Amino acid sequence: MRGLSGFIRKGFVGALALLTLPALSAQAAETTVIYAGELLAVPGKAPLSKATLVIEDGKVKSVSEGRQSLADLGLEEAKVVDLSDQFVMPGFIDLHVHLSTNPERRSRDLYVRKSDAYFSLIGADNARVTLMAGFTTLRDLGSRGHSIFALRDAIKDGLVPGPKLLVAGSAITPSGGHGDFHGYREEVAHALPATGVCNGADDCMRAVREMIKRGADVIKVTSTGGVLSNTNAGTGQQFTQEELDAIVTAAHMMGRKVTAHAHEAVGIEAALKAGFDSIEHSMWADKDTMKLFKKTGAWLIPTVYPISYVGETPEEMRNGPMKDLPPASMEKLIRLGSQPKAMTRIAYEMGVKIALGTDSGVSPHGQNANEFVEYVKIGMTPMEALMAGTVNAAEAGGIEGVGRLEPGMAADIVAMRKSPLEDIKAVLDVNFVMRDGIIFKQAGE
Repeated sequence: MRGLSGFIRKGFVGALALLTLPALSAQAAETTVIYAGELLAVPGKAPLSKATLVIEDGKVKSVSEGRQSLADLGLEEAKVVDLSDQFVMPGFIDLHVHLSTNPERRSRDLYVRKSDAYFSLIGADNARVTLMAGFTTLRDLGSRGHSIFALRDAIKDGLVPGPKLLVAGSAITPSGGHGDFHGYREEVAHALPATGVCNGADDCMRAVREMIKRGADVIKVTSTGGVLSNTNAGTGQQFTQEELDAIVTAAHMMGRKVTAHAHEAVGIEAALKAGFDSIEHSMWADKDTMKLFKKTGAWLIPTVYPISYVGETPEEMRNGPMKDLPPASMEKLIRLGSQPKAMTRIAYEMGVKIALGTDSGVSPHGQNANEFVEYVKIGMTPMEALMAGTVNAAEAGGIEGVGRLEPGMAADIVAMRKSPLEDIKAVLDVNFVMRDGIIFKQAGE
């Protein structure tokens, strides 16, 4: 629980951000020149030791080596941002968050007591915190009601500060599945139905189309059971192959990528065979599963950091932040253990395509950058980890205009005092954040 003083302090900062947002939005139309000490313009390519970026109308206009004067750039005037003692790179991308949920179990109980409007405000607070941590693009893969659609549009329209959002709305799930509503008496459950519930191939095509009609940018599917759903239905496959095939057909025909929450190998493989674009978690994927990933070209979004957050041993889990989980969920969590880390190491070593996702909402929002650190721990180089949360995530999510700092790309920029190529933990201390040419965070101001 957040203390009252912390809430008031954060509330004041959030209110101040809202009051100044119209002025900040005007920055996108200004010409800004950024002097970078070290610039990683395209993760995967060598950084420049000194560089100058010109930002105009919210996009990168030019990138050049060395410190160029305004006259050299052909500019009479511009806003100058001096980051010549810092490491500069594209804003981070997280492909798996739940902005309207917080780790406390109490936050799930709020579903029976609070309105969609309340969850919009929770999401707005979490979006702001995540933006300040350097994440300029997020994909929300499950928030109830219409709150997440309202938040996405409010951020886009400049009403509240936050990262650019792609949203799934409710997950497509079978009756009684991981994405269906569990753990409350029947009358309550019926009063809060999951809008993505479907049964049978035709019904699942309907559910996908209706979610797109509501405004979904991406389709999220619970191919298997999950750990945190309060049911003893396990973590195995829950949709039939025919249902999964129908879901992919409906999503792709309407121009949406489709991703699967999946834990057990059989459910992961069923989703891959159906043509899913990516798989979230993939906890019990084995080497044969990884071969299928490579054959299909699907992306793996492993969500490793929440395991460090909740603990890896039964003792840590029973006494950690998830200690109040209901018995059915705790049993599944304990079985999970450190398997996600072992699985991600196997995937990396076998050359599976990996993009960054955190499942934030299970772990605290704003701590997303710890996922980079986890990737280095399992064997990635710092450069490979940074690619997972920039260029790879943009490709995996089909998100245009982000992940690189090149002419025509969005001016989504972060800066750190130290180089994450030398110490990946530098990503945990971002002190400059620009999104679409708007400065939301700058040390010393």
